[in-house]
Amino acid sequence: MKKFNKIFTIIVFVFLYAPIVLLIIASFSGGRGLNDLRDFSFHQYRELFRDRGLMQSMLNSLLIAVLSSLIATVLGTMAAVGIHSMGKKMRSVVMSVTNIPMINPDIVTGISLALLFVFFGRMFRINNIMGVFTILIAHITFNLPYVILSVMPKLRQLNKHLTEAALDLGCPPAKAFFKVVLPEIMPSIISGGLMAFTMSLDDFVISYFVSGATFETLPVQIYTYTKKPLPGRIYALFAVLFTLILLVMLLMNLLQLRETQRRNRKLVMPTNDL
Repeated sequence: MKKFNKIFTIIVFVFLYAPIVLLIIASFSGGRGLNDLRDFSFHQYRELFRDRGLMQSMLNSLLIAVLSSLIATVLGTMAAVGIHSMGKKMRSVVMSVTNIPMINPDIVTGISLALLFVFFGRMFRINNIMGVFTILIAHITFNLPYVILSVMPKLRQLNKHLTEAALDLGCPPAKAFFKVVLPEIMPSIISGGLMAFTMSLDDFVISYFVSGATFETLPVQIYTYTKKPLPGRIYALFAVLFTLILLVMLLMNLLQLRETQRRNRKLVMPTNDL
């Protein structure tokens, strides 16, 4: 049974990572694609960085990902603190509503936001309302629940007596939050922000419905290449994106590992004192 489990696990990992490995190999090929693999070369990467359209789309995606993740992190943290202070029943209702955007299919969210933006465009007589601001608002909207769900567990674990002690010592509520609560939940805030960044950078469906002709993100731009044979520079682009997301995921894991070690040290310290 153990041997079967090992073989099955290996097969699963092969199916998961073989396409990614194949794309990376193709990105370093001097040929035109997967059907024309040749000698090792950086030709595809040079072509990628010479393509102004793809580079502009990548910069657009990075801009939206950074801005939306930062704004969603701030708003999501504030929302999580507010939800945590609610009563048990009200908190349950609000959390259920918060989970809806995560369960809702992306295509439904994208079409709904597109109709909403068109409605406001007609109301305020704004032509071509779709653009950078509509994409930014849409990305903030679907990133908020992920930040809230990342921060909420840490708020539940927080010792409420720490804040009460700070208040008893004369610390104002706002200062008590920034001095006591915020440092404790900061690892979860950073994890939520990194998750929002990856979700924003990867999004296609919602971005497709709320983007305009003057501003396109990278996934929307790549979609135009799927209707014809992919040029080699697209393989190089996939390799760059995979590396970027991998670095973000490694950073998230390191932060979680650091938080776990810090929590374990806190649990061990009283035992050492005894």
